[in-house]
Amino acid sequence: MGPLRMNYGLAAIGVVLLFMVNNVSSIGANWGTQTTHNLHPTIVVKLLRDNGIQKVKLFDAEARVLSALGGSGIEVMVGIPNEMLATLASSMSAADRWVERNVSAHVSSNNVDIKYVAVGNEPFLSTYNGTFLSTTLPALQNIQAALIKAGLGNRVKVTVPLNADVYQSSTEQPSTGDFRPGIHDEMLQIVSFLSQNGGPFTINIYPFISLYNDANFPVDYAFFDGFSSPIDDNGRTYTNVFDANYDTLVWTLQKNGFDNMTIIVGEIGWPTDGDRNANIGYAQRFNQGFMSHMNRGTPMRPVPVDAYLFSLIDEDRKSIQPGNFERHWGIFNYDGTPKYNLSLGSNSGGLVRASNVHYLPRRWCVLSPSANLQDPQIALSVSYACDRADCTSLGYGTSCANLDAQGNISYAFNSYYQINNQLETACRFPNLSVITTNDPSTGTCRFGIMIQPAGTTSGGFLLEPLSFLVQMLVFVMTFL
Repeated sequence: MGPLRMNYGLAAIGVVLLFMVNNVSSIGANWGTQTTHNLHPTIVVKLLRDNGIQKVKLFDAEARVLSALGGSGIEVMVGIPNEMLATLASSMSAADRWVERNVSAHVSSNNVDIKYVAVGNEPFLSTYNGTFLSTTLPALQNIQAALIKAGLGNRVKVTVPLNADVYQSSTEQPSTGDFRPGIHDEMLQIVSFLSQNGGPFTINIYPFISLYNDANFPVDYAFFDGFSSPIDDNGRTYTNVFDANYDTLVWTLQKNGFDNMTIIVGEIGWPTDGDRNANIGYAQRFNQGFMSHMNRGTPMRPVPVDAYLFSLIDEDRKSIQPGNFERHWGIFNYDGTPKYNLSLGSNSGGLVRASNVHYLPRRWCVLSPSANLQDPQIALSVSYACDRADCTSLGYGTSCANLDAQGNISYAFNSYYQINNQLETACRFPNLSVITTNDPSTGTCRFGIMIQPAGTTSGGFLLEPLSFLVQMLVFVMTFL
């Protein structure tokens, strides 16, 4: 998913999550790896299979991830980061090497079912100010040529996942949709190229962002279970913003001569924390509603929607520039445990948790009972911890909103402690912290225990002495 998301009313909503449906429901998911402690790829592949998820969208082409997908029967969309577009646009040999290393090798020797190459990720996002306008199409063309040269032109298709801000409507009616001024010509060139080569139009749609950006946005219009003031567009009725947004794209393509263009929803979903509207209740309501709705399609295209859920697992290293919710899109927690009951069609019994996950010992770093809340080191310590860990579950409307001052401080300390593999030095905030074996979790606020990474002992200490020494010195020097 892109690092930023924009909202353009009912006609354009941007950024990450998805499913996939044919005549029989087939579910896809985005698998991101911006985490401090990644689950092993083989565990994630088993998680996908155990939950009947038959398609996966990646944001790059990590060798170990693709190797784990080998022989799994899971259809794959590999990604090319925006930072690589300039190189691929200017060098055909670079495109050839990329395809050989990241597609051909895995298709031929690892039996990975790669179906799509995503060239860039929301490269025309308005906040990029045109940074990738001149390189996206040439990179797309070179990757397509490299696939043909490798004999994969018929098997693997190119696409460009785009933010929904590439199109807009002059009114709330989808039929007034068209590509955004300023990129209209570039969009037509890309759509024409995709159409000529059998590539789909991939779009990311986020009703949550409409609600996040506009306090007056009608809440029920973001979901699929009823809206009291539906929008009428020349006889077509819209009771949810997803249908309106999707059909704005359908109209946009149609009025530009691409009536039958294949559309994939590359990302769609709802976060569970980090904002007052990002919670488990709303996420379950939205995702289950989408699962029930996707087979019906939209008023303009009443056929099953091809989509990928965003996202599979929470990512605690994602940028929070768009908002604290960015780290909480997963239907699973960081450790592969389900956040809520969700039927994906093939798993009518609900989500199945990841197996063979190993945790660090059951201990937490919390504020010492003897600590003085007036100690000036508290603010510095909390700031230090949150800057280097993840405190996005703290704040108004979040899962930990009901914590008192002591609870907030303890949460920050523990987050830093866990992300640093329970290093003893990571719980040495000056005269403020203590390690406990009593779980401080309360209500909806979960004080996590980190999964055990490679390179640690059961005591949580890094095996590499240099890493241990560097972390200890950095921590100590901060308070000198």
